[in-house]
Amino acid sequence: LDTVALRVPAHPLARAVLAATGRPVAAPSANVSGRVSPTAAEHVLAELDGRIDAVLDGGPCAVGVESSVLDLSGPDAVLLRPGGATREEIEAVIGPVLLAEGAADAPRAPGMLASHYAPVLPVRLGATEAGPTEALLAFGPAPPGAGLTFDLSPSRDLVEAAARLFAGLRFLDTEGRRRGLVRIAAMAVPPEGLGLAINDRLARAAAPRPDHAARPGG
Repeated sequence: LDTVALRVPAHPLARAVLAATGRPVAAPSANVSGRVSPTAAEHVLAELDGRIDAVLDGGPCAVGVESSVLDLSGPDAVLLRPGGATREEIEAVIGPVLLAEGAADAPRAPGMLASHYAPVLPVRLGATEAGPTEALLAFGPAPPGAGLTFDLSPSRDLVEAAARLFAGLRFLDTEGRRRGLVRIAAMAVPPEGLGLAINDRLARAAAPRPDHAARPGG
């Protein structure tokens, strides 16, 4: 890539680490590439225990979805990855912001591959019901007859839903496979505010993967 993105974290633990090192820090995400992002220390240990030396536990992530990535290298501001800072919030400060378009095989920022943030179980989008072999990722009240369910927000609050998204996918993936289920059905989420980031993550979680045939339910 011919550009670099800089992040200034708000969390006091992350800021303390940066202050202690006295220099910029470059690091990968704390999860297996392409899989569901971690939002708590136990998520990191579930995937990387024995492969890393330590985890700094600052508590669950408050926002849930990753940071927004904004490209200001050209004539127009382009949102490469929608995230915790919503498009509406950014536009209130700098004016119109375009949404990125481009080939998924040539990503310009992290999180832009067609398949990303994916649990082991396949994901079905736009669900209005869940079949007997499906777990349900609900947004608001679950439809009648739903079995294993994780409700992102009973009150349909997008801030709460974003904070619980990855924890919900991890729970349904782990418990669903334990119960022999074959798929996660995800209810629709409105595309405004943090819903833009939630839908981006769900679309990438549902995208076909190169190893899709080897995944349960594939």
